[in-house]
Amino acid sequence: MQQTLFKRTRIATSLSLALSATVLNPVYAEEQNEDIEVIAVKGIRGSLIKSMDLKRSSDGIVDAINAEDIGKFPDSNLAESLQRITGVSIDRQNGEGSRVTVRGFGPDQNLVMLNGRQMPVTTGSRSFDFANIASESVSAVEVQKTSQAKNSTGGMGATINVLTHRPLSSPGLKATFGAKAVDDTSTDKGSVTPEFSGLYSNTFADDKFGVSISASYQKRESGNQQAQVGTGWRSYPGIVDQDWGGNNAEWGGVPKDENQINRPGDDDVYSVPQTTIYRFEEQQRTRLNGQLVLQYQPTDSIRATLDYTMMQNDVDQQHQDVSAWFNFVPTQYSTWSDGPVSSPLVYSEVYGDGPADLSMAAGEYGTRDESGSLGFNLDWDVSENLSLNLDYHSSTAERSPNHANGSNANLSTAAFIRTSAATDFTGDIPMLAVGAGNSVRPEDMRVTGSTFSNEVNRSEIDQLQINGTFETDEMGSIDFGIAMTNVNNRTQQINVQRNDWGGVGQAGDLDPAWFPADTIHDKLDGSKGDFSDYQGPASTDILNTMFFWDFEAVRARAAELYGSTDIGDCGNGFCPSTDYLRPGGTDRYTEEKSQSAYIQYNYEGEMFERPFDVHVGLRYEKTDVESRSAVPEYNSATWIAETEVAYEGTGQQVLLTQKGEYDYYLPNINFNIEIVDDVILRAAYGETIGRPDYTSIQGGTSVGALGNRGGGSGDAGNPSLLPLESTNYDLSAEWYYDDVSYVSVGYFRKDVTNFIASNVTNSTVFNIPDPTNGAYVQEAIAAGATTAIQQREWIYATYGATDPNVTINPDNGNIEITGNPGDPAVNFLINSPTNSNRSSVIDGWEIAIQHFFGDTGFGVQANYTKVDSDSTYDNTNLNREGDVSQDVIVGISDTANAILMYENYGFQARLAYNWRDEFLNSTGQDTGANPQYTEAYSQVDFNVSYDIAAIEGLTVFFEGLNITDEKTRVHGRSTNQVLNYTQTGARYSLGARYTF
Repeated sequence: MQQTLFKRTRIATSLSLALSATVLNPVYAEEQNEDIEVIAVKGIRGSLIKSMDLKRSSDGIVDAINAEDIGKFPDSNLAESLQRITGVSIDRQNGEGSRVTVRGFGPDQNLVMLNGRQMPVTTGSRSFDFANIASESVSAVEVQKTSQAKNSTGGMGATINVLTHRPLSSPGLKATFGAKAVDDTSTDKGSVTPEFSGLYSNTFADDKFGVSISASYQKRESGNQQAQVGTGWRSYPGIVDQDWGGNNAEWGGVPKDENQINRPGDDDVYSVPQTTIYRFEEQQRTRLNGQLVLQYQPTDSIRATLDYTMMQNDVDQQHQDVSAWFNFVPTQYSTWSDGPVSSPLVYSEVYGDGPADLSMAAGEYGTRDESGSLGFNLDWDVSENLSLNLDYHSSTAERSPNHANGSNANLSTAAFIRTSAATDFTGDIPMLAVGAGNSVRPEDMRVTGSTFSNEVNRSEIDQLQINGTFETDEMGSIDFGIAMTNVNNRTQQINVQRNDWGGVGQAGDLDPAWFPADTIHDKLDGSKGDFSDYQGPASTDILNTMFFWDFEAVRARAAELYGSTDIGDCGNGFCPSTDYLRPGGTDRYTEEKSQSAYIQYNYEGEMFERPFDVHVGLRYEKTDVESRSAVPEYNSATWIAETEVAYEGTGQQVLLTQKGEYDYYLPNINFNIEIVDDVILRAAYGETIGRPDYTSIQGGTSVGALGNRGGGSGDAGNPSLLPLESTNYDLSAEWYYDDVSYVSVGYFRKDVTNFIASNVTNSTVFNIPDPTNGAYVQEAIAAGATTAIQQREWIYATYGATDPNVTINPDNGNIEITGNPGDPAVNFLINSPTNSNRSSVIDGWEIAIQHFFGDTGFGVQANYTKVDSDSTYDNTNLNREGDVSQDVIVGISDTANAILMYENYGFQARLAYNWRDEFLNSTGQDTGANPQYTEAYSQVDFNVSYDIAAIEGLTVFFEGLNITDEKTRVHGRSTNQVLNYTQTGARYSLGARYTF
């Protein structure tokens, strides 16, 4: 069946024929006519023509991005290109596009395929990380926004298909080689790094056999500078205080006294910060991509394709940070904003019982992501009416440690000199002032706690798809097919953790030369408070001194001097372990088996003498899930320092097998009509599902080995989770008023049910006696001990000689108190996903324009997407017992793009602006059910290139990303509650590309 939806002009037909070398052939491309002059157009204009023609001739609402030439995608990162499409926004990692959100649905709810195949991931999510694939081997990316029965399920926002080069689709010899130098201004220690890419494609034996091989190598050195509020903000009703003789005291509560300026009222809610951190990171990444494609077409009716794709991404990271942890002592002095959501403009503590720690931590670690995919595809035109396609692939992906220190490592040192701590939250950056902080000396530093972790994530996918089309002479066509997909995921983790947070050793253990001093605030550019709102006694001397210390030297020296009960492969506590099955290890395995079948009827005709087409289909999906888990069991808690509590394991593991299953019938219909020449109206209805991420369907309850006086935290999967369900409605109008120009307006609505929410619940799992809230503590309070230091000292003085659970740690001299039977059980905040009965409506508008100004070479693209939801997060709801559950969809935001282009006389230029409004990115922090909002962000990028006339095929180019050096900021219940402020920097590339 041939598409007759719109009238083709002579120039549009010839351009499409010339550009049909891409795998995204327009469906009418086979209508070649010998008297049509083929005009070869490449570059920006050619890419936009291909994308526009695909959009125009599609069965539903589709957007696409095509390569401007072989080996030349519009952006060096695929996610950066996708964000130019209406309704698409991206998440960035270390300044680079990583994952996509479409029409308000986050990365896990958008299905990303490579050549029509589901790919494995190693992050526990279902989202594909676009930073792992080089754009040079990509010929096109197709974004399908409306569902069809023939499309795989999982893309509630969109189904995104990444298409790579196929030699028989572009016969003859084709080759390209590119090289560029990259200068990433975000790094303080890195240098200019190289990137190389190449692609060779050729056909032989009268174009019956084809081979294509592509490869890329990229080395990147980058960094970032951050200001954080550590584990987050703790939120309370206004009535909560620190009067332990009353009924409303909670750890972290704010006293009702004259030290609080504008203290929140009883009907308000307020939040207090857990810590303030300045963190500086460096990263080195080496990425390898390669693909080999072999194609054989012995006859016009049979084409076989065998391909292998590999990706490898090595990432080494180093970090240094300085922090002050707030202990929530009664001697708090703070100035507050007005309610009903009240935040400290300045929060401070004074430590009258003795100085607290000024912590400086560091880490060096690395990971390797590698994947391989072997695929086979067979196209067979059985007859004039029947065609069949078989596609099979077996793919694996693994993330594993790639460093002597493991996949993550953190070693902490501290100087116990802090007489007070205060943070001003009135600026973009939290400003920390520490009493005696700027007087810190290398000789003051002592080793405290450490964690060396190894984690392996492995995913395997085997997928078989059989598709067919039967065409009738008069009654349209029928698409049909079946598919079977098996996904196996396994996560193994082991930590070597020392809980010596009170410090070990003594002065003189560490060489002062290992602790060079540096400044802090010259590295952070955002606005900063000046403590002008503060009236308390804490020092307002802004901390501007930290040591960027030698991680390896300190680690090696600590391994010589200090013992540990938790031992890694090296025989001490200062290295990771690779024994994932030992006590304390976590091993989780999930198998997901899906079967599907579909049938879709397609018809073209005329209505009121206007061409139309309709597509009606039904897809059936059945999924079975089995999860097996082995997680550590804990039976005791020890109060090891003023705020830290360590949980001790039994040496046994909790073994669990859990199952889940579901099936769905998913109908859909797409209708398109060319209402007048070059104006197309579209309407679509469809039902889709969005499967939960792989981490959510892992079984077992796992808790962290370190908590605080407020309790511990952990997570629990739910293999019986059901998918999100969405009923989708789409309307759009598209006017193609020139060969490369169009305007489109669309409305979409998604009625979402079976909502999946990550609920944080209070749990006394393992029933561990809590020493911070037991009988001894109550006796100490009755005796007048109001602070944690006083309580610990009273308990040791009273029971140290008689209770073996009250001791002194000989390595660091700290009091350690283990809970006794009869003490209240430790409370854990367990993050667990559940389905709810609540429904939600997401709707919005998409407006786009693409226009070239005649033969001037100038063009413009612009689009705006407005997305609304009927559910919003209530910042006054603390999600406590009795509060209404907050089932909201995260990631909802408006987006906009504007691109100015020029292409003429061998010169190409593109200036792009991207904006995303503020959005809720999470309903949880490490402190529990507290929200996180990513603030509005915009970025400006450019690229320019010039074709060297003297050397045909040679192009030089210059690119810039984030040239205005924009920053990202995340806050909690109010803008004053900053959680993270990150600055990266601009990135520039200079290179050349030769194509023949």
